[in-house]
Amino acid sequence: MAEIGRSIVKMNVDELINLLNKALSDEWLAYYQYWIGAKVVKGPMKDAVISELDLHATEELTHAQLLVTRIIQLGGTPVLNPENWFKLTNCGYDAPEDPYVEEVLNQNIKGEQCAIRTYSKLMDLTKEADPVTHDIILQIITDEVEHEEDLVALKEDLDLMLLRRK
Repeated sequence: MAEIGRSIVKMNVDELINLLNKALSDEWLAYYQYWIGAKVVKGPMKDAVISELDLHATEELTHAQLLVTRIIQLGGTPVLNPENWFKLTNCGYDAPEDPYVEEVLNQNIKGEQCAIRTYSKLMDLTKEADPVTHDIILQIITDEVEHEEDLVALKEDLDLMLLRRK
């Protein structure tokens, strides 16, 4: 048990572990959403979108690794069964059933906006209570903000390209 690691946390550690497991579930679902989206996406600017989705998938997996490490440091157990991801998720999962680039971009922008809200709340909660977790969340939210900016920029480029064709 990580007694010293737990003792520096000035909040209910079990509640924190639960919140981190919810975020971990989001990261795994986001990873898969990006990964599968990159495989099935179709339409104009497809190659640029695939490249961005693949990069984001890799970064979501890194976020999951950071969260698992912190959960274990706090003496918790990370989500062990993928079935529980859907029970714990804050942001859900949007299957790219319509693989058109605009739809895939919209789904992932929505996911990033949810992730930013989720991590913003975690940052507020841990700012004074747990500086180690706060630092990890700061790293993750920085990536999530960049992901949203990247996806919005691709969507703007797509919109401009489609407007010029009319």
